[in-house]
Amino acid sequence: MKLNDYRQLTNELKKITDVPRLAKKYGLHNELLHVIFSQKVSRDTTRRFYKVKRNTGKMLYQWKKGRTFLQIADDHDFPPTMIAMFVLQENKIPRKQIWNLLQNPDDIKDKRMRKEIIEANKADGVYSPNGMKRQVQRGKWGENKMEKWLNIHNFQFETEVQIRGKYKKTPDFLLKKPLKWDGQDKIWIESKATFGDAYEVKRHVKKQLAPYKELFGDGLVVYWYGYLDELRVNMPEGVSMTDGSSFEKDLNKIPRTGQI
Repeated sequence: MKLNDYRQLTNELKKITDVPRLAKKYGLHNELLHVIFSQKVSRDTTRRFYKVKRNTGKMLYQWKKGRTFLQIADDHDFPPTMIAMFVLQENKIPRKQIWNLLQNPDDIKDKRMRKEIIEANKADGVYSPNGMKRQVQRGKWGENKMEKWLNIHNFQFETEVQIRGKYKKTPDFLLKKPLKWDGQDKIWIESKATFGDAYEVKRHVKKQLAPYKELFGDGLVVYWYGYLDELRVNMPEGVSMTDGSSFEKDLNKIPRTGQI
């Protein structure tokens, strides 16, 4: 994706409800826009978390006066389920109990609380229980596709689960024999069911890709939902980056969003 197109897309992508409209407008897959939206919201939430949380006393007062979690979330341009957690914690409800309310809103006896929790969950595609579940499923979906591709080509490998604890850092797949890619032998593969913009890739290089290179040698990172064409990130020497299209011809019977 071109940088200018990406910037325009993220500027227009303000709410989760914008996803279907913009996917149709730009001819992009819904799940790609959901991924980009999730990354945008997650970064903004992390950046402004404590600034917004400082207002929980005022939020609780507003809620008790009749404003909903959704209305308060709109005031602060913040994820609704996070606002619900802030308000309820300020109201002396334990965090574990709040999470149970979010996960099981139909069981809430208080009519107002039930209605507002359901609204918050529906409007929050990132931090709601369903939003978080979707991100986990997306990661597993990418790993499953990569594993199937390796099996199709008769590669022997160990998964992250199998080698966890043996090394300080563990890639998703450690190959018994190297994969030839870009004229280089790749001994490990990292699957990323995300979109590779500069922020995302830099973070992965620092926390994962550079350590993998140091521990195991050359490797490959797969961004299943693509990356910026003009990406300017210093990748470790010997670490290559590709998108999901490199594997699709062998996996064309697997729906791109079949498990999400």
